[in-house]
Amino acid sequence: MSRQVTAPGRAREYETIYILRPDIDADGAEKIGSRLAEVVGREAGRLTKVETWGRRRLAYDIAKHRRGVYVYLKYLGGGKVVSEIERNLRLFDGVLKYQTVLVRNDVETQDVTIADEDVKFERLELTPLEDDRDDSRERQLGLIEPERRVDRSSEVAPPDLEDGEEAEAEGATDEEES
Repeated sequence: MSRQVTAPGRAREYETIYILRPDIDADGAEKIGSRLAEVVGREAGRLTKVETWGRRRLAYDIAKHRRGVYVYLKYLGGGKVVSEIERNLRLFDGVLKYQTVLVRNDVETQDVTIADEDVKFERLELTPLEDDRDDSRERQLGLIEPERRVDRSSEVAPPDLEDGEEAEAEGATDEEES
């Protein structure tokens, strides 16, 4: 099996997208990001772009989560960088999934210009998770009628009724609901 060796001053360009748990706190996400930046630097690679895409709905449930926080990395380096990044992503409990793709095989590292704001990991500021209703597929398609809840707080007897009339009015509303 032959292995392609890159020339000095040249590297491969990779993209890695990883998905964090939706309930991760900002400190946990920052710890993962700083660790990955450290790994890329230690393995003689260069980060070229970091984007936080925020919390999004997953295509399918992963570890009983319907949503995840997506983070996109683009970097230059060799195979060692990729294997070390993926090893570190496997170690973190906050990471649900990740995928790395080779974008370009032979890149001049001197030709790549990198802006400082492009390689900073943003502090993750997420709104609290709202409860996702566990709707079945039949309910989503409208085959099952949605549950109806009766709001009792809006049912107030008119103030001009006497005690006897108020009891009759309550009995009439109970019969109409049945």
